[in-house]
Amino acid sequence: MVTIKTDHKWRDLVYRHDVPAKVLASQFDYQNPDDAIDGFFCYRGYWYHIDGFMRSDNPEFKGWHGYASDSYFSGVLIQLSNDGEQIKVGTYFS
Repeated sequence: MVTIKTDHKWRDLVYRHDVPAKVLASQFDYQNPDDAIDGFFCYRGYWYHIDGFMRSDNPEFKGWHGYASDSYFSGVLIQLSNDGEQIKVGTYFS
């Protein structure tokens, strides 16, 4: 059984120029800056980009658009708004 915790609040996705340069250099050095200009967000003090999330057909993640595993038993879930400008974030664990 999976437990999901979220505050159900919409957060704005931010542009690359809003992410600290140190974070870009350490976490997102694999990205082409011309291709990844938006889609960033900070959650619990850690920066993410939506390209790091996988789609899932797991029925326990119903309503969520993607997940990124932290371990075998836990990770982060995202739900994108219809316009693609905002995101809901949650954590899951079992």
